[in-house]
Amino acid sequence: MSVQDIATSEMPFVAQKANTDFEVRSENAMCVNSSELDKPLFTNIKYALAGILFGIILVKAEVISWFRIQEMFRLQSFHMYGVIGSAVAVGIISVFLIKKFKVKSIDGEAINLEPKKFNKGQIYGGLTFGLGWAITGACPGPLFAQIGTGATVIVVTLLCAIGGTWVYGKFKDKLPH
Repeated sequence: MSVQDIATSEMPFVAQKANTDFEVRSENAMCVNSSELDKPLFTNIKYALAGILFGIILVKAEVISWFRIQEMFRLQSFHMYGVIGSAVAVGIISVFLIKKFKVKSIDGEAINLEPKKFNKGQIYGGLTFGLGWAITGACPGPLFAQIGTGATVIVVTLLCAIGGTWVYGKFKDKLPH
């Protein structure tokens, strides 16, 4: 029975067509908006261009440099702390403004920022993440930019990040909360 059948059989007074662009799955699966997947490639080119521009900015700011990352973890330079600190400041100001002016998304939907519950697994995850970042000199965010600059050894880090994500997904119910 489809969503449309349920909507019309349980609520015959509803004359509008149900939105079936989204497929509902278990909470462990991703939801896919099929209308986005059906669009031709060129309609999403703006996202590719934004990604390329962001990658260029990361390269020029040297935040993808393994050397800069190693300097940060050895407390030898302020460069990365300055970049991260400015990102945190921009984030704090942005969240403040979103809440104060009740800013809506591009689609006109209300933006709801729900508070997160703290658990000790976040400490273990943060330490593991930081250790991997320090050892490899590669944060997961700019991995593709690092690979794009010719640092092909970072493919190993990318594969390990994918593997770690899979392991977490497989065992997350057994991990400490």
